[in-house]
Amino acid sequence: MNTLKIERFIPLKFAKFISDEIDMAGINTSVNNILVYGIAGGLATFAAIFLFFFVISHFNLGLVLGLSILGMVMFNVFIYVFVEYKIDKRKTFLESFFPDFLQIVSANLRSGISLDRAMLMSLRPEFKYFNDDINNLSRKIYAGETFENGLKEVSERYRSNQLKQSVRMIIEALKYGGATADLLEQISKDLRSQQLVQKEISGQLYMYSIFVAFAGLVAAPALFGLTGQMIGMITKIWGGILQSNPQGFGSVGLSLLRPSPPKITPTEYYYFSLAVIIIVTGFASMIMSAISSGSIVKGFKYTPVFILVGLGIYFVVSHVIIGIFSGIGAA
Repeated sequence: MNTLKIERFIPLKFAKFISDEIDMAGINTSVNNILVYGIAGGLATFAAIFLFFFVISHFNLGLVLGLSILGMVMFNVFIYVFVEYKIDKRKTFLESFFPDFLQIVSANLRSGISLDRAMLMSLRPEFKYFNDDINNLSRKIYAGETFENGLKEVSERYRSNQLKQSVRMIIEALKYGGATADLLEQISKDLRSQQLVQKEISGQLYMYSIFVAFAGLVAAPALFGLTGQMIGMITKIWGGILQSNPQGFGSVGLSLLRPSPPKITPTEYYYFSLAVIIIVTGFASMIMSAISSGSIVKGFKYTPVFILVGLGIYFVVSHVIIGIFSGIGAA
């Protein structure tokens, strides 16, 4: 049975964008399958949230619809983030060994063989999926495609400026008769120097990463935990005051200075704190990654850990504050 071709109903540019993304991520699937996963998973998430909060927990319909739509959107955002993470991971892996690959190709060229053959002979098992790209390049050349076009196709499979610039210089050297072996060797040296500079910069920014981690991972959850318990205690105190004096306090000094109970309940502040801690710790992991490595995407793998640690500190601080004030009350 033929499956529904959802890609026919979306703009061509959007379909091309998805195709390029999954190609750079090394995901062996079609645009139609990605769209099916996104729509089906989004609808399943919408239904699960709606059933739990409205049918089982009997929350407000408007709030539940908002949460369900947000959940459906976040499911598709998760797919996009996963694809971006795979793209960045492939790029990082390629750039880690690319200078060595160019050095080997340069050595093979000096032995008198052609560039495409030199690239094929330079492959090593540790290059993993890059080997498949070069093998496909070799097959396309034997099938009649030009070496320049095949090399450009390889560069489009990675979101790497280093690879794209290297390919551009290699193609220009082939067109204008440059010393390709010397060029590859010089590119390899320049890329290694660039990697050393990036490591030095990352080391110098290490203290900034520690500060961001402390602020987002420790300080913010601890302050939210302290504030939440303070609101709870003030609410209890005001409850006792209003029982003995339903009219509350009169104005103190100026007419504007009239003591009143908190405008937010402990339950409302509790849910607000959880949402803000999740957001703050999630962004802290991405900011740390951007400072240390220059890529926000690398921080996604640390986001769940940051969120769990932040929530853990929040609950620990809340229970410690409860224990301290209960001890004071008992004394």
